[in-house]
Amino acid sequence: MSTRAAVLKGLDERIGLSDLGYPIPRHANTLPYSLGGLTVITFLILIVSGIILAQYYNPTPQFANDSVRAMMTGIGVARIARGIHYWAAQAMVFIALLHLLRVFWSGSFKRPREVNWLVGVALLALTVGLFFSGTVLKWDQEGFEALEHNVAIGELLGGLGHWFAHAFAQNVPLLVRLYIAHVSILPGLVLILIAGHFWLVKKHGVSSPPDRGREARLPFSSHLRHLARYGLIIAGLVLILAVLLPPAAGPAPVEGIEVTKPPWPFLPLFAVENWIGVAGLLWASLALFGFLAFVPLLERSGAIVPRGRRTALLVAAALVVALIGLALLAWVTPGATHVG
Repeated sequence: MSTRAAVLKGLDERIGLSDLGYPIPRHANTLPYSLGGLTVITFLILIVSGIILAQYYNPTPQFANDSVRAMMTGIGVARIARGIHYWAAQAMVFIALLHLLRVFWSGSFKRPREVNWLVGVALLALTVGLFFSGTVLKWDQEGFEALEHNVAIGELLGGLGHWFAHAFAQNVPLLVRLYIAHVSILPGLVLILIAGHFWLVKKHGVSSPPDRGREARLPFSSHLRHLARYGLIIAGLVLILAVLLPPAAGPAPVEGIEVTKPPWPFLPLFAVENWIGVAGLLWASLALFGFLAFVPLLERSGAIVPRGRRTALLVAAALVVALIGLALLAWVTPGATHVG
């Protein structure tokens, strides 16, 4: 027996590596059905780069912006890590949205997978929360205005939003508490839900594409190798972007003005906010995620193939077009003052 085989056998005896050999359908190794795993890979990249950034970042309001600007001076580990963190965050949100669309298109949220759809919607909400809190932590003008919106929404929520109030813990700045949420609370919740998400996928199996019959089976371990190859490609692209297009480090924020627009995931909500104020931002967010949560109840037919789901797919397409249209509108429309 070779040394490699002996090592693998020893590990299998102790941690059960052979359990990863359970069968999955061949289509699980296609790109559309790998989007969930790729979202997790970007999250792991964020964890590693975030640990590095934590060594250089000062979360107190007096020094947060200076610490970010210091990272971007010269060519060093902190500069590269911040670029990787920035682009991996963009990739995670984008891939997660594509994964959501793929699951809806293939009808993978239908019985018996309704609970896993809800877990996925919760994961998307946490991903958005991580993206938002990361925006605030830059503590430039965009980050400061994002936090002011956060506080304003907390006031609209009354007692439910007390955690977002400066008075919640007057001796601990809200920026520090948001930093703690960004590096511990939100990632911890994501890891818990990812574990549940994967367990439910294993329990119910990988859903079949519409109009796909029986096909050959592969061991799950081959899917992990497949994801690893895609992961290397994503990591390489993120590294290239981090070097060639590093994120900007804006100056310290100025209170009393509102001159920035939010990052691209929030532009559709920003357009609604331009019309009806901060309340529109709150209610549009609740309506969007509420709609996503109720999708399994709104489409309860057993149809999977697209021709049997024309109405649902048209509604989904209209929603996507509307969100893109709102984002473009927000992009070209001058911003307005929403919080004072």
